[in-house]
Amino acid sequence: MAPTWYEIRIRETLEPEWTEWFEGMDLRREEGGGTLLSGPVADQAALHGLLLRIRNLNLTLLSVNPAARQQQKEKEL
Repeated sequence: MAPTWYEIRIRETLEPEWTEWFEGMDLRREEGGGTLLSGPVADQAALHGLLLRIRNLNLTLLSVNPAARQQQKEKEL
């Protein structure tokens, strides 16, 4: 099964150094504050692992959305 691309938004702003801690997800600061984590997630267990990390850091989860990788690339342009 191919990984699913996810976009996870949190209220807090994270520095790029957190990329490794979030299993290589792309971290991008959003206009007006917050951070968008995006990238492929292997399966539901991996997704739950990411969400646990967010919870353990006491970060505010705003949204979790599956997205086509192509949609993500278009947003970056």
